[in-house]
Amino acid sequence: QVQLTESGGGLVQAGGSLRLSCVASVSIFTFNAMGWYRQAPGKQRELVARITTSGGSTYYADSVKGRFTISRDNAKNTVYLQMNSLKPEDTAVYYCASRRTAYGVWSSWGQGTQVTVSS
Repeated sequence: QVQLTESGGGLVQAGGSLRLSCVASVSIFTFNAMGWYRQAPGKQRELVARITTSGGSTYYADSVKGRFTISRDNAKNTVYLQMNSLKPEDTAVYYCASRRTAYGVWSSWGQGTQVTVSS
């Protein structure tokens, strides 16, 4: 069973930075892609960023383009989300997820890490 473990969340002031990490219990090449989702109170879970494990192709939600960067370290089975210029509206629980095929379902999820941005 695949396990994804997030870390790096916390409380930060607006304009600050955080780096989230997601360690997989298996080689990330097992997956087609890994991504970061977030869910704020009362809102639907949304895809923030995604990276393919082989080619490194990335996708970003419009709301985070130019501020967030997703990257991977294949040797460490780890995916990162560098978040800069944080805004209060970035406050949410951030989840790491993986999918095994292109356009497939996101089948494995981490437990989530809280990010709180104060104004």
